[in-house]
Amino acid sequence: MKKSNIIATIIFILLSIACIIAITTCSKAPTIQDGTWSGDGEGFKGKLSVEITTKDGKIVDAELTSIQDSDFAKEYAQQIVNQVVEKGTIKGVDAISSATYTTKGVLDAFKNAIDKASGKNDTPKVSYSDTETDIVVIGAGGAGLSAALEANADGMDVIILEKMPIAGGNTNYATGGLNASETSVQKKLGIEDSNEQYIQDTMIGGKNINDPVLVETMVENSSDTVDWLLEMGVDLTDVGKMAGSTNSRTHRPAGGAAVGSHLVQVLENQVKNRGIDIRYNNEVTGLIDQDGKVAGVIVETPEGNYKINSKAVIIATGGFGANPEIIVSYKPELEGFGTTNHSGATGDALEWIKVFDGDVVDMEQIQTHPTVIPEKNIMITEAVRGNGAIMINRDGKRFGSEMATRDVMSDAILKQKGKTAFLVFDQGVRDSLKAIEGYAKQGLLTVGKDLKELAEKLKIDAGEFEKSVKKYNDAVEKGLDEEFGRKASEMPRKIEIGPFYAVEVGPAVHHTMGGIKINADTEVLNKDGNVIPGLYAAGEVTGGVHGANRLGGNAVADITVFGKIAGDKASEYVEIVEAE
Repeated sequence: MKKSNIIATIIFILLSIACIIAITTCSKAPTIQDGTWSGDGEGFKGKLSVEITTKDGKIVDAELTSIQDSDFAKEYAQQIVNQVVEKGTIKGVDAISSATYTTKGVLDAFKNAIDKASGKNDTPKVSYSDTETDIVVIGAGGAGLSAALEANADGMDVIILEKMPIAGGNTNYATGGLNASETSVQKKLGIEDSNEQYIQDTMIGGKNINDPVLVETMVENSSDTVDWLLEMGVDLTDVGKMAGSTNSRTHRPAGGAAVGSHLVQVLENQVKNRGIDIRYNNEVTGLIDQDGKVAGVIVETPEGNYKINSKAVIIATGGFGANPEIIVSYKPELEGFGTTNHSGATGDALEWIKVFDGDVVDMEQIQTHPTVIPEKNIMITEAVRGNGAIMINRDGKRFGSEMATRDVMSDAILKQKGKTAFLVFDQGVRDSLKAIEGYAKQGLLTVGKDLKELAEKLKIDAGEFEKSVKKYNDAVEKGLDEEFGRKASEMPRKIEIGPFYAVEVGPAVHHTMGGIKINADTEVLNKDGNVIPGLYAAGEVTGGVHGANRLGGNAVADITVFGKIAGDKASEYVEIVEAE
């Protein structure tokens, strides 16, 4: 072929490609139509809605038209709205990890509105029909995800059902860490600890009404569980100390970052990577009884109800901290208290097990967390106190050991003026704990360049405040808190490096220690003490592990240790059933 012909051919091909691109580009209609559109999502406390105005394919204005979440969450929701308007799109909008439900709910509402602006109906709905599987796991929090992953590793076909639109439940809001003893991480850091001491601390913290067999099971499996989580990519390389623990055993991400949302993200990714069937907005309404054995579940979805027949069921639905009726029925003095729990923590499973005459234990044992921001219902992690913060009342004075157990500290705060107190710390404490940076970004900290300025902002007696801090610093230097008995190991640093910080806090319902009665194999027991065949439970939905008071760091240990055990034991049961 002549050179001129080759060149002509190349030019023809290039022009053809250009024409195709031009035709394709020109034929595309704008994805987003001009106008005003509304969309809905699911927040921490229920439905929320946004309204957007679109022009030339961009969002030019947006408004949060309804939200049931707390004022704290509303602030975050507005931050998301502001970001969307600034960018003109939801792409690249920064999620806010400390408001997981609210962030997702607002973004879902925007997506719903954008779908309408694009000429689509609502987001495509997924409908389910009756089916069967080996094991159904109810709940996609830390316990449920752990159980599903372990059962899947055992070769089981698993379906996870989650009534909320996202995974995690209360685990999303766990900040302190995971308690474990004799771990590989502790050994690397030179921390001495023992299973015996961990058991003793947990029993004492629970006022010795805990089930000792369950406590021993949790403790003796805690080290292996840490290694199991590390292998999956969970960062537990930092070890701190929480109230009630003799030694440092609270494992958390590097720098003392919050453990919960990180744990959920890693476990959920593992579930998806392994192809495990996880179904959101799928609410279980009951268990299927077949001659006294559990044979599956009844499920309700926005698109209709269906059944799943299974050989075993693992209940991992969390506690009832967001159900005031149940709370007040067992502990009337908590009427009117706020809660740190997400809206799905309503204790549904307590009703399901009645068909099998399932037993419960320690239902009246309901824990309040002492350091929760009033009205906003955001919990300040106990690790802030563990890293050196103190508690000050409106007279500018300390009023107890800040490392006392949660029940003791909650009672002490309620005896102060205004029934709240101020958590006070300095830049040294802030630098020691990454979780505090989240509080700073949220605008939760009151700041003073010195103690006098901080006292003025808090409207407390500056003279008494300065005396209290000096007295505490002297105790740190001596290694002896003569006034309130805070141990030397619980006073890691003085409060002396400006600027200084404070957060007003008070008690709120935090954890329900009571729940479904299980044995060490996580098998659910009936009122005669017999095992209900095929039914297992793990996590906060159960009772007996924590007794009268849960130690900080023991919840994440509880959910992962017993979640993993439930996955294994349910798998063993399925193998036995299949062999019969």
